[in-house]
Amino acid sequence: MPRALTDTDSETARVHLDLLRSASPGRRLALALSLSSSVIALSRHRAFAASSAAEAAGVGLRFVEYSYGAELAAAVRERLSAVRP
Repeated sequence: MPRALTDTDSETARVHLDLLRSASPGRRLALALSLSSSVIALSRHRAFAASSAAEAAGVGLRFVEYSYGAELAAAVRERLSAVRP
């Protein structure tokens, strides 16, 4: 078995993989959604922590940049500046 969890001993990794394989599709979906939610929350926290002013739009744009790239963040920034008075 490939060792995907490098900080986990092989028996624990095997048990973890067996549990995932035996989980129902609904349970696996719930785990995936929970993991996605956690990653998004951590990314937003990073964006907030990196901002001295922590202005809402700035944090949101930083999150977009971290998550989806500078090109999309620049396009969103441009679109927002066109909409704002």
